[in-house]
Amino acid sequence: MSSVEHTPSESAPDAQKWADVQASADFTELKQRLRKFVFPVSGLFLAWYVLYVLLADYAHDFMSTKVLGNINVGLIFGLLQFVSTFVITTLYVRHANKNLDPLAEKLRNEIEGDGK
Repeated sequence: MSSVEHTPSESAPDAQKWADVQASADFTELKQRLRKFVFPVSGLFLAWYVLYVLLADYAHDFMSTKVLGNINVGLIFGLLQFVSTFVITTLYVRHANKNLDPLAEKLRNEIEGDGK
C-alpha cells in the first residue's frame, strides 16, 4: 500500500478512458507481471499444501516420526505451512513494490489525467 496520499481529480474518468487504459500496452504488461508471479507461486503453495494433507492422511508412520522430544515430522510440516505463507507474502510485497506498483502508479496517473 502506498504511503503517498492522492486526491481524486475534479472530474471522474469516463468509460472510454478506462477502456483505453485497459487496452494499453502498459496495462497488458502489468497483468503479465502479476500473473508471472501469482500463478507459479500459487501452484507451488497448493502442491506443498496437498503434499502435507496427503502425508498426514496416508503416511502416519512418517508423520509421527519423533524428531526431538514430542516434536514429530507432522508438527514440523504443519508449522512450515505458516512459515511458507509468510515467505510468500514477503516475496509478493517485494515483487509488487519493484515490478507492479510503479507501472500501476503510471496507469493511475493516466486515468486521472496527470500522466499526459
